[in-house]
Amino acid sequence: MLSVPALLSAGLPPVAALATNKMQSIIGTTMAATTYWRKGMVSLRALVPAILLTMAGSLFGALTVKHIDTSALNVAVPIALIAIAGYFMFAPRLTDADRAARLSFPIYVPIVGMVVGFYDGLFGPGTGSFLTLAFVALFGLGVTRAAGNTKVLNLASNFGALLLFIPSGDVVWQVAIVMAIGQIAGGYLGALTGIRFGARLIRPLVVIVSIAMALRLLLVH
Repeated sequence: MLSVPALLSAGLPPVAALATNKMQSIIGTTMAATTYWRKGMVSLRALVPAILLTMAGSLFGALTVKHIDTSALNVAVPIALIAIAGYFMFAPRLTDADRAARLSFPIYVPIVGMVVGFYDGLFGPGTGSFLTLAFVALFGLGVTRAAGNTKVLNLASNFGALLLFIPSGDVVWQVAIVMAIGQIAGGYLGALTGIRFGARLIRPLVVIVSIAMALRLLLVH
């Protein structure tokens, strides 16, 4: 929502802006994912298949973005983000307590990871919101655990896309390194804040960020 438009405004081509953003954001995402894991919010063993398929999906999405026009997503994605905001705003009993899953975690989380990973490699905005919604609505996780699992798959998605972007020379390293310095502190402090305040903070943030991203995409395009 913020960094990619800023990079585009600074004159980076679209693919370079996407690649540079993923390089700098992987630092903060690593800090956040590690913090959630160390606090017991994530089971890495349960996520291994999803991590691998998310990486594969993101790699394929990054390969695809070099060859197609993604302008249609500028309309479709805001609609989806507004729907997510509506769900988190009006759905009852969104707490940190786990609930009964609608779908099997071992079977369907890898599939969701692959699909969202492909989207993240292709376009990106709202990836975290899509994953958090899936973990809450489909797999019954409490909001804080959903946020932790989201960070792990988001990290896998960023890494998968960078497997293509780095060898292709799309990352502007000077910019990525400067931005990554801020990500170290931000990712760590953000994860601790999410763990401390839980659903009462994460829930409104998902709503606010989803709506803000939707408006940004609609107004810019």
